[in-house]
Amino acid sequence: MKFSPTRLSAKVSAALAMSALIPVLAQAQTPTLSNPTVSAILDGYYQSENRLMAERTEGFGLGETELAFSASIDDMFYGKLTTVFESHDGTSEVNVEEAFIQTMALPNGFTVRAGRFLSDIGYLNNQHLHTDSFTSRPSAYRAFLGGHYYDDGLRLSYIAPTDLYWSMGVEAFSGDSLRAADEHGEREFDSTGVYTAFTKFGGDIGIESSWQLGFSYLRNENGQLTPEEHDEDEHEEEHVEDEHAHSHSASYTGKNTYVADFVFKWAPNGNYKYQHLTLSAEYFRVSDFMVPELHDEHEEEDHHDEEGHAEGNSKDYHQAWYVSGVYQFSPNWSAGLRYGELDSQLQHEEHFDAQELKETELSIAWHNSHFSTVRLEFSHQSNVGFDNDLSDNAITLQYVMALGAHGAHQF
Repeated sequence: MKFSPTRLSAKVSAALAMSALIPVLAQAQTPTLSNPTVSAILDGYYQSENRLMAERTEGFGLGETELAFSASIDDMFYGKLTTVFESHDGTSEVNVEEAFIQTMALPNGFTVRAGRFLSDIGYLNNQHLHTDSFTSRPSAYRAFLGGHYYDDGLRLSYIAPTDLYWSMGVEAFSGDSLRAADEHGEREFDSTGVYTAFTKFGGDIGIESSWQLGFSYLRNENGQLTPEEHDEDEHEEEHVEDEHAHSHSASYTGKNTYVADFVFKWAPNGNYKYQHLTLSAEYFRVSDFMVPELHDEHEEEDHHDEEGHAEGNSKDYHQAWYVSGVYQFSPNWSAGLRYGELDSQLQHEEHFDAQELKETELSIAWHNSHFSTVRLEFSHQSNVGFDNDLSDNAITLQYVMALGAHGAHQF
């Protein structure tokens, strides 16, 4: 074969070009923060009336409009940043809802997450609001968790190597949004105020059905109320009114919160795209919201009224529950029905007034795709002991649109 300098030069050039591409290709295969996933959620609505402790107010408004960035930092860590834009009474707010790192390579099913993130207690809390099948969270979440509880802290979770799905975890948070009321600003709070523990079990029933059962516990070191002295009626009314204004803080707190949740899903032949049914229920009990001094006074008052008759209203806990059913009867249409009740105690000078809220919500939604939803919802509230003791009806029209990459929703 005749030696050709031109051919040799071409081969050398090709080899040098491939050598230069190898580091580039290797870097491209390792995700970094230079190529994050970017997504946005647009949430807008019109609501005919105000609702108690609801995230949305009367008239036109923005719900949680979300902008999120996420990526694998390297082969060991994953990171996510989620900012939320909201508008209430003409005022715009920007909140950092998530800003965390998470391990990706710990052995034996362990994972650590640190930063700001959604707590994994209950069923709905670790999901973003735009994934809900209704325009607002159940009253249990609005009353006890400020709608959805996210905080600065640390989580250790574990998935067991069992045939039945079994996960568990513990969390520690600062707990600022779950602190009990402190009107005079003189109380010393623990800097790490909230500790949680949770476990979830789940499995399949044939190819068409699946289920999940969960139990959670939240310990709030700053959740107990202290005796309050009010000198003026005007100040009392202002406090009660502020307590039920829009906020991401809990309206009712306690030292111990117990949550039980259950979810059942069904789809013909296991194909959720065209038709599926989701049934869910949760129960919350928030106990020990009074310090011993306040509890003793409350118990003594409730045993005897002014005429010496027993009243029997000395419970030191709040509770709430809901049941929900959502049926997608075609690829583009779904309907949902939810009913819930809240029983709470409101501090008023040196005694407590019982409150009760009942909610029924009916929604119908049109989904042009997985990325766009338009929802019409009718809700009915009846209550006793709140500022407005009337039964209220509200109609809400909402759109939720996803821009950019959008991950699959959780179970």
